[in-house]
Amino acid sequence: MVDAEIGVLGLGVMGRNLALNIADRGVTVAGYERDPELLKLARREAVAVGAHDDLAEFVASLRAPRAVLLMITAGPAVDQAIEALLPLLSPGDVIADGGNSDYQDTVRREAGAREAGIGYLGLGVSGGEEGARHGPALMAGGADETYKRLEPVLLAIAAKADDGAPCAERLGNAAAVGHFVKMMHNGIEYADMQLIAEIYDLLARGQGFGAGEIAEIFEAWRDGPLASFLIDVTATVLRKLDEETGRPLVDLVLDSAGQKGTGRWASIAALELGVAAPSIAEAVSARVVSSLVEERAAAAERFPRPAAGAETVTTEQLAEALLAGKICAYAQGFAVLAAASEANGWELALDKVARNWRAGCIIRAGFLDDVASAFSNNSGIANLLMAPAFSDILERTVPALRAVVAAAVGGGIPVPALSASLAYFDGYVSARLPANLIQAQRDFFGAHQFKRIDRPGEFHEDWFADRSASS
Repeated sequence: MVDAEIGVLGLGVMGRNLALNIADRGVTVAGYERDPELLKLARREAVAVGAHDDLAEFVASLRAPRAVLLMITAGPAVDQAIEALLPLLSPGDVIADGGNSDYQDTVRREAGAREAGIGYLGLGVSGGEEGARHGPALMAGGADETYKRLEPVLLAIAAKADDGAPCAERLGNAAAVGHFVKMMHNGIEYADMQLIAEIYDLLARGQGFGAGEIAEIFEAWRDGPLASFLIDVTATVLRKLDEETGRPLVDLVLDSAGQKGTGRWASIAALELGVAAPSIAEAVSARVVSSLVEERAAAAERFPRPAAGAETVTTEQLAEALLAGKICAYAQGFAVLAAASEANGWELALDKVARNWRAGCIIRAGFLDDVASAFSNNSGIANLLMAPAFSDILERTVPALRAVVAAAVGGGIPVPALSASLAYFDGYVSARLPANLIQAQRDFFGAHQFKRIDRPGEFHEDWFADRSASS
């Protein structure tokens, strides 16, 4: 029997690479996998990992108090794993769910584990295969004593920011916090990727640039205010040539983007909390529209695209538009986090979240230090848009965003995330919006009442009593 410090249940791509990462840090780790092919692969690759196919044997190999990290597909499989594990565990042991679980499921699972005396940790893990192997960003939620059981391992394997700080931290007492923060990370990721894709489309279809030329543009943005992992990824992807044809591989990739649900959950959570997150929602919708490949092809023949429009903007304007759109998307994500914290009593420190995303995760970006500073130095700030560092940037870049959206509309190129970011900004900075008419309409057909600007209280009007306003 191996006296393992931690066990990883699920040795697929993420689980296997996390186990290897843990072993590289000098921590003895045991693994469990029931899929024969994955188990065979794990045993071949994971020399320092004891890989088991018997669950009881796996649990018995762990040092008490036992810690089991679940790295399996979110949903029913997690419930099944917990159900199988609980009879084999003892009070004081810990289960950490490192998958993209729905945070509401995590609330239920933590309560069930607590009844059995088992600690439960919700652990957001970001960084993909490479991050899991060499350093992910880890977003933990759970009781302090539960987190402390895993803290040394998590700090050891996490990515390190430029200042050396590990991107792993307990963000709240509730296990759901870890998964909610990861969900909003993914929501921002959806928006960020869509914004970049729209800029790419404006350069490719709008201005006729080839993939290599667009790669040069993104490479030039790597060291400026747009510096981020996703900008690096985009430049690298655009440079890749297909081995068979010699053509840019991106030009041969089907234009239908998949999703696993976290972006959709982020949009739903925002609506449930009453927070506007249109850039995130439109990014999700854009993926849905992209899946309609045959329908879009038929519609394109029926409705030809306007001949001109998008070629009128410069690469400098596109860079500024992308930066403005990104800031708006991040502002929306952090607004949702703040609302969730208040609604659930999580006392979530937004500056800690921003610092936790500085390395390892998919949305790591140069300006996250500024985001962290905005929330730590201005604790009463209502929205990231109003932080001086970002309001100054937006004052400079929103005119470019406006020009880019206008050019895209004129050229018939869809820019749902850029447009949503602009609309969000314009709505947020409008002292008066047309919601007064909507409230009047609601009172007209549903007697929902309305407030007035000239006196306190709730009012209902007999809208048929006086038609003098239309005379």
